[in-house]
Amino acid sequence: MKNTTELTQIYLDANATTPVLPEAAAAALSAMENLFGNPSSSHITGLKAKNLMEQTRLRAQTLLGSGNGKLIFTSGATEGIQTSILSALIAAKSGMSAAKNYSVLYGATEHKAVPESLKHWLNVLDIKAKVTAIPVDRFGLLDHDFIALHAPNALMICTMAVNNETGVYQDLSALEKTIRRANSDIFWMVDCVQALGKTELDLKSTTIDYAPFSGHKLYAPKGIGFVYIRDSAPFTPFIAGGGQESGLRSGTENLPGMAALNVIFEMLLNKESSPFSNTVQLTHYRQQIATTLTECFGDVVFNNSFEHSVATTINFAVPGFSSKEIMDLFDAANIRVSSGSACSSKVTRSFVLDAMGLPAWQSEAAIRMSFGPAITQAEVDSACARIKTASQALTQSCMILDDSSDISDRSDLDGLVQLRSGASCTWVFVDSFSKQALIVDPLPELQQRLETLLECQKLTLVAAIDTHGHADHISGREALATRFLAEQESDALGWPMTEAHIKHLGQQLQAISIGSKRLLRLPTPGHTSDSISLLLCSELSASNHIVEQTQYAFCGDTILMGSLGRTNFDSSSSQALFNSLKLIRDSISNNTLICASHDYNNEFTTSLNAEVSRNELLKAVINNQISVDVFQQHKAHLDTHLNDEVGTEIMCGAIIGNCDRSNIKEYDAISLAVAMKQDENVCIIDIREPHEYALNHSTQSSQNVPLTRLVQFIQEHQNQKHKQWVLVCRSGSRSMIAAQAMHRLGFEQVSHLKGGYALSS
Repeated sequence: MKNTTELTQIYLDANATTPVLPEAAAAALSAMENLFGNPSSSHITGLKAKNLMEQTRLRAQTLLGSGNGKLIFTSGATEGIQTSILSALIAAKSGMSAAKNYSVLYGATEHKAVPESLKHWLNVLDIKAKVTAIPVDRFGLLDHDFIALHAPNALMICTMAVNNETGVYQDLSALEKTIRRANSDIFWMVDCVQALGKTELDLKSTTIDYAPFSGHKLYAPKGIGFVYIRDSAPFTPFIAGGGQESGLRSGTENLPGMAALNVIFEMLLNKESSPFSNTVQLTHYRQQIATTLTECFGDVVFNNSFEHSVATTINFAVPGFSSKEIMDLFDAANIRVSSGSACSSKVTRSFVLDAMGLPAWQSEAAIRMSFGPAITQAEVDSACARIKTASQALTQSCMILDDSSDISDRSDLDGLVQLRSGASCTWVFVDSFSKQALIVDPLPELQQRLETLLECQKLTLVAAIDTHGHADHISGREALATRFLAEQESDALGWPMTEAHIKHLGQQLQAISIGSKRLLRLPTPGHTSDSISLLLCSELSASNHIVEQTQYAFCGDTILMGSLGRTNFDSSSSQALFNSLKLIRDSISNNTLICASHDYNNEFTTSLNAEVSRNELLKAVINNQISVDVFQQHKAHLDTHLNDEVGTEIMCGAIIGNCDRSNIKEYDAISLAVAMKQDENVCIIDIREPHEYALNHSTQSSQNVPLTRLVQFIQEHQNQKHKQWVLVCRSGSRSMIAAQAMHRLGFEQVSHLKGGYALSS
């Protein structure tokens, strides 16, 4: 599946790994072809190999100022970390006192390889010591007072020279004074992986005992690294065997990797004739990119202090956007950045930014943009141009506004849109003919996006309504009402004061119009005393058949996907919930799409049919198989299974029904092409957002249905559940969960493209 727009790759994820420099790749290839001898062999081929290895070691020693310390080649930083920790803890164990309580210290923002390795080796060596994180301040700098207090009883301390997420660097000289004043004998490891090529190092002038490095973070191949060990530091071989590396690290040496490192070291030692830029130039590059981000995304927030960070790392967040949304946008523009957020409703936060005390939204929305010291001005210019292109795509899809852009080519929004912040949902319904809009359960995190959408699409907001008073967040309704509904009188949840009523089940329901649709207010207390459900109906017939005409039921947290709303709040009532469930049953059809306030498992929407197949308690109520007293007993038991929180949100219902994780049929590019040739009715649905689709789409995609519009698509195709739908996205993650959601709602032949466009283009 070829992409219509071929964009060169802009790689800005160097802190994860770097491309191999051509000179380094050539050196590695030459070593494989010409210096393939075993350095331990005594013949000429072996001697030449050994000479290259020792030349590389000598250059590393010169570059790092390692003096008399050992420099051992490894497979990478993780092996260096293991070597360091194992060596230190074995030595420390011999001097422990049974009457004393010990700890091992590590920086709270340390790479996970360090604390996990500490725990592992303490367990293996049967050492009783507490693994303790050293706090950091808002800049990511270690708390020296904490170190001074805890170091006297610590066996080992592990810190970073430069943080991999934020680029924050520690003042190693000041840190050394604090550590050695507190405990002159404590073993000290410094993770120098992100420091090489970005800061000056003179290890012999320090009391650092261990310092691991990695080649692939600085333009060498993966699988090669090295570790510095101070001459007076204890050492235990991590790998025993043939006695290579003078018996310090057994195993045949990775000579091609060393050849590549040799070239990199030479470049770092002779920067005048190398592609590596100096700090002043790298700082200029960072500022140029940061300025572009600010120009394109307006209120972008930088999570790292540039004053305390190396120039090659920018960590930022855009208010109103999740990290995954920005990453998907950049990926569609062929810009590679890093995001800590998985394709999941359970928000993944950055433990580094959490440790720095940053607001939760910044931690959840964090994007890391990193480049290597060999980046060029032309590459920076290209990156900035591409960032502008990406932001313009957001403008065209009405996600951000740019006063200078032409909005005449923007297609009118029509129907239902699902917006999310974490597991919480906001629903927007737009009638394109009347240019009227309804917003249900507006989230404060989405306020700017909602305002932008209304302004960009030139919509008139008819109402912004909450389905209940939310316990886990402040509603965004009041801010919207102040700006767009200042003259409207409404109740506490935002329902407009109206005289229009519809008679239904013996009661008069309040109603308002949204274009050609009617919205009915159905009181459904239980989860909270003020809970309501909103029924969006097509134009009612003379007989007012509401059940058949209801397209969407916004039930708040009364009915959740795989659960029922919790009823253990002070304002809750399980008896009232019992009655409300029956009322909803009588007010909608079995296939009416239920749009909840929370979506904990990426299921998007549900229906009574879908829920009764897995929720026995709801099934019993719907089928009149349970009394209110028994229901209350079961509901009280169900609420004991609540998790305390998901991300920053409290759980509004205990998940009891298994979310559908069916084995959806998967195609690759070849098998999909065959299927399309055999059956012309196969319909490919590209579920990426409009800005992604506009930046990079396939000529074979017959239709773009953004994931935010999936519920609308499902509703419109209720009568086409036998059709063969193939869902496609960037990587295959979103298409899989969307396919599972559709399958759960009865779509029998829904499949997806495994690996997405990433593996098929």
